[in-house]
Amino acid sequence: MGYSQTRRLVYLGLATGLAMALHIFEGLIPMPTDLIVPGFKLGLANIITLYVVVNFGIRDAVVVSILRTTLGSLLAGTFMTVTFFFSFAGGLASAIVMGLVYKFGSTFFSLLGISLVGAVTHNVAQLLVASVVIETVGIFAYLPYMLFFALPTGAFVGLVTGQVHKYYSFGRG
Repeated sequence: MGYSQTRRLVYLGLATGLAMALHIFEGLIPMPTDLIVPGFKLGLANIITLYVVVNFGIRDAVVVSILRTTLGSLLAGTFMTVTFFFSFAGGLASAIVMGLVYKFGSTFFSLLGISLVGAVTHNVAQLLVASVVIETVGIFAYLPYMLFFALPTGAFVGLVTGQVHKYYSFGRG
């Protein structure tokens, strides 16, 4: 393993650790929206996922997302609960979709647009898990309420990622 490979692994390890910290921190924030949209989170860890997509690629972003949701849920005590499966499905699906949109559509989508696509994907994936758990697709009626809160935070994630990438670009970016 050469210097660049070692450096890459160090950056991805740091990204995973930071994403886990944001994931756990978010779980500690009481959300006033829980009365309207239970379980709503800001999605701050998605800043790291999108940053890894841009700087290291889709494969590494998927790995960081899997590690973040798995290790973060282990530390938070939610591993293998419904909450874990919502987080895992949403994180994995959004990492894949943001990676694909960045790879094939970055001439049409800014990081803000890619993040918004990721926010929608995250919510749809969570509702797919919920529809399996409760055995009805009627849960998708909840999507507009979820998007009402997810789209502004998705925009925030895209804007922050753009600023971070502007000043701190590592990997292949």
